Amino acid sequence: MGRIFLMNRRSFLSTSLASSLAISPIFAANDPKTRVGVIGHTGRGNFGHGLDTMWLDMPETQIVGVADADAKGLGAAVKKLKLEKGYADYRQMLAETKPEIVAIGPRHIDQHHEMAMAAIEAGARGIYMEKPFVPTLAQADEIIAACEKHGTKMALAHRNRYHPALPLVKKMITEGLIGRSLEYRARGKEDARGGSLDLWVLGSHLLNLVHYFAGEPKSCSATVLQEGRLVTKEDVKEGSEGIGPLAGNEVHARFEMADGLPAFFDSVQNAGSKTAGFGVQIIGTEGIIDMRIDVEPLVHLLPGSPFGPNDKPRTWIPITTAGLGKPEPISDIRKRVGGHVGAGRDLIAAVKENREPLCSAKDCRVTLEMITGVFESHRLQGQRVALPLKDRGQPLTRL
Repeated sequence: MGRIFLMNRRSFLSTSLASSLAISPIFAANDPKTRVGVIGHTGRGNFGHGLDTMWLDMPETQIVGVADADAKGLGAAVKKLKLEKGYADYRQMLAETKPEIVAIGPRHIDQHHEMAMAAIEAGARGIYMEKPFVPTLAQADEIIAACEKHGTKMALAHRNRYHPALPLVKKMITEGLIGRSLEYRARGKEDARGGSLDLWVLGSHLLNLVHYFAGEPKSCSATVLQEGRLVTKEDVKEGSEGIGPLAGNEVHARFEMADGLPAFFDSVQNAGSKTAGFGVQIIGTEGIIDMRIDVEPLVHLLPGSPFGPNDKPRTWIPITTAGLGKPEPISDIRKRVGGHVGAGRDLIAAVKENREPLCSAKDCRVTLEMITGVFESHRLQGQRVALPLKDRGQPLTRL
């Protein structure tokens, strides 16, 4: 375990500085405020997890318009966002207020493609959109192509991906924190949504983190079950939250990743608990890195080999932006991460610096490749399928 402390002071400081800059505002007091337009849909995904109010916590931004097709919801949004009026039609809002940044909040993802394309065509310089991305890879391809054509930067609200501790953890693993890394293990929340819906809605967070640490996925092998039997065409129904055709309350998937390690995702309906699950573990010969989604501290280390009995008690040690076992020095870390403030500021920086956001549309297309690959492999009786997929549609429609 001596390798845990190989990081010297210079490399630690440089990593910490890079982490802090990733969520720091890049504006001066005399800079004009960035204009933000907010799109929601009450009753059909609402405004996501705070994608409307996050801008109120950023003094460098100004909300100039809000749209909601639901009249009652629109009235509440206008009041909450301290605006004089709102719009039932988001296209009208985009045309009249001309926002630089557009927040696309609905959790029902069947609306994302149309809203994103409208924002891009209206001249938005940046888009911050609720996850998951879109129902199909074809839609993701079209959005990304449009962003590249018009110079629009798009970021997705996988808020844990913006956590400033992640670059430090990645470096510590490289320097031997858990010995030799062996595999990635992810489990969904495994509540009533367990299985395919869990993979889509919550598993997207986990696969996004796996991609950050492991690189591009190369293949997928998976099975999807309903009450213990393989899902068939007769099980497929329209899924909730605008996902499209869906089936299965149990998922078991294995991915081959670019770094040579396997990554596993599993979700079984009602198998989870409030004290376990919904996270990613990186398992090594000398310890385990554990990341619990939307929990602070996000990352913990369990030192020691995970493969044999141990006569001495072992304790989970937090990893913060200050390092292993150190108190978190960022007092508003929950707001920066959970409140999307760090993500919003990174998007503004990406626009100004002409770079990709930390969690870009291209990153989230990779997450979507992994999700879609699960159903494509199941369609082919669990065969190994290469990623990216050639067919950009929904595999469950071809069972």
